[in-house]
Amino acid sequence: MRERFTNVLRRARYAAIGAAIGAAIGGLFNRNAASTGGAIGALVGATLADTHSTASEYVEEAKSRKVKMK
Repeated sequence: MRERFTNVLRRARYAAIGAAIGAAIGGLFNRNAASTGGAIGALVGATLADTHSTASEYVEEAKSRKVKMK
């Protein structure tokens, strides 16, 4: 349960950061672009959070394996 809660919070944090960055960049152009940039940034941030958690699992699995030398 704790791991699931951690994943949800990580996804939310990355989405919020992505939305802020996207809105800031879009805001340089106009108000509509800020809204669109925020939405796209949130989507990208959530996707990165999922990718980060998946990659972390693979890295931990690789670290736990023992290397066999010939």
